[in-house]
Amino acid sequence: MLARSEKRPGGTAPTSGSWSEETDGGVATIGVSRGTRAGAGAGPVVIEARGVAKSFRIPEYRVDTLKERVSHPFRRSEYRELCALQNISFDVHQGEFFGIVGRNGSGKSTLLKILASIYRPYAGKVRMAGRVAPFIELGVGFNPEMTARENVVLNGVLFGLGRRDAQSRLDAVLDFAELRDFVDLKIKNYSSGMMVRLAFAIMVQADADIMLIDEVLAVGDAAFAQKCMDVFHERREAGKTIVLVTHDMATVQSLCHRAMVIHDGELEYIGDPEDAALHYYRLNFAHEPAADGDGVMAPDNDSVAVEINGRAVQARLLDEAGRPIANVEQGVPLVLDVVIEAARELEKPVFVVHVLNDDHVVVFGFTRRLDELVAQGQRVRLAGEIENRLVPGRYAIDCWIRRDRGFGDMRVQGLRLIHFGVYGTAPRHGIVSLRTNVEPALEPAPDE
Repeated sequence: MLARSEKRPGGTAPTSGSWSEETDGGVATIGVSRGTRAGAGAGPVVIEARGVAKSFRIPEYRVDTLKERVSHPFRRSEYRELCALQNISFDVHQGEFFGIVGRNGSGKSTLLKILASIYRPYAGKVRMAGRVAPFIELGVGFNPEMTARENVVLNGVLFGLGRRDAQSRLDAVLDFAELRDFVDLKIKNYSSGMMVRLAFAIMVQADADIMLIDEVLAVGDAAFAQKCMDVFHERREAGKTIVLVTHDMATVQSLCHRAMVIHDGELEYIGDPEDAALHYYRLNFAHEPAADGDGVMAPDNDSVAVEINGRAVQARLLDEAGRPIANVEQGVPLVLDVVIEAARELEKPVFVVHVLNDDHVVVFGFTRRLDELVAQGQRVRLAGEIENRLVPGRYAIDCWIRRDRGFGDMRVQGLRLIHFGVYGTAPRHGIVSLRTNVEPALEPAPDE
């Protein structure tokens, strides 16, 4: 188990203004105090969690049918307790972009649902200041028998808007979601991607004080993902409070003011996003500290350690005119433009670029070495064309920053840079489309 940092942040709640508070009951919406606080986050505390715990009863054996009840009249249903969260305490300040990361099953989404008042905590309390807009699970809050037009108004009201206000924002929602042609179609006939776009557009137009967002955004296409990132940047600059659950460490490092790592229901770390990303890498890839304590050894290679070497300050694909794009036509080269800022001094760093398909399989990759010393804070640009033999589909580009050391071991870090799509009408066979001169021809009949 890793050492826990800031297990219980030392902030205090605002002394004036009103709050929404949840212990084992409901939540009431209230105003925000205008107090200030030094340290991480200069605004007032708008989310305060203290000692939050949550457990679920998992049935070991259930008697459901009449036949089972007749055959086993005295058998009772048996349950085991699953502890999803234990003693979670933290603060989030007004205007803060706060990340929550951890492995699958660690309790991240459960915590977000408690903040959204979907779940009640078994113990502890949560206090929320301001209007909350949750975006947690696909289709939550939608009535499948109602049209998109009706669901927009319904969800707007649920987010705290008046009925007239919700109706007046219908056009803006449809424009953002690009679903104007389907506004009178019942939600049950929407695809998962269409529902994500509509739900996110409603949440954006609700303009709540606090946005709670789960990794359900991964369902959207590349163009929509870029639009969501633009919204995150806008809300961040506007001083809105955002709590984001994600596995994308590039987003955590580039957007979050602070981040929290949860593992097996317990708070492992809360603080600097760079350190939170390193903790996340440790939980996923590492099994023991490196010999010098700088980084963590990878489980399949005792000479490789995971560490934070840099951060992506810009990552995009460009068209022929140099404009950022989210989709590329099949056969058109990928024009990559990436800027990476060194988080530490890097001696002759190596950059390993991977292109992955939607199943997270590496389709192809390449390696580039910079034979120079890169100082901490100095930036390196990776730019140029990549031959595009990809078949239509969704893809991502990763970059592994490798720092080799003099006595044979390596320090590596993986960054997710870009999500993009490839479109085209050519027949799809496999993952890549290759040129070939193989042609069928009839063989002469054998001599009898």
